Formats: sequence, C-alpha cells, structure tokens
Amino acid sequence: QVQLVESGGGSVEAGGSLRLRCTVDGWYNRRHCKGWVRQSPGKEREGVAVLDGDGSISYKEAVKGRFTISQDNSGNTLYLQMNNLTVEDTGMYYCAADGYGCRATVIATESYPYRGQGTQVTVSS
Repeated sequence: QVQLVESGGGSVEAGGSLRLRCTVDGWYNRRHCKGWVRQSPGKEREGVAVLDGDGSISYKEAVKGRFTISQDNSGNTLYLQMNNLTVEDTGMYYCAADGYGCRATVIATESYPYRGQGTQVTVSS
C-alpha cells in the first residue's frame, strides 16, 4: 500500500513562491516515477511536472522556468518549488506516483495509480 501525503500549499499574491512537499510511505523507492498534478476550478486535471528513477525531468510548458521538481536521496520525499506564481496556477495540487515500467511524461502523471489527498494553492492578483 502506497500512501502519499502533500503539504505546503497556501495563499499567496501573484509573483510569490510556495514549496510543496510530498511524503511517500509504502513499498515505493527512488527508482519509481513521481510527479505533481493539479486541478483548477472548472478544469480537467493536468500534469505539472514529473521525474523518473534516472533523474529525467519534464514540465508542463506553462510552468517551465518557474517550477522545479526534486526528491530527496531516499526517494521518500518529493518537492515542488513554485516561483513567480500566477493566478492561473491556482488549484488543488496532488502528488502522484507509479511503479516499475512507469511512463515519465507529464501527461502520464494524470493517470498514475497512486495519488495523495492534495494541498490547495491559491494565488491572488
């Protein structure tokens, strides 16, 4: 049983920063795929960033240069540093994960089988 728990969300003004954190409990390890997805009001869930066991990283085009995904050495904690936030970044952010054979693409994160309860990010103008 894999459990993902997010934290670090909050309310900030446009241009501000937040750092999201996700702890991973269970059979998971550094070699598996992990990512962040978000869902904004009235919109479909969308992948934001992903990394795989080899360290390859991909981002949604709209967040490139502003967001950074990383993990600790054990692979049990995943981060998303978000800078220069905009109103369009508002939404519920979820940590997502998949096991061996996973596809490390932003789109694939939208259907990863393991996902946390989410943490809310609200950006005001």
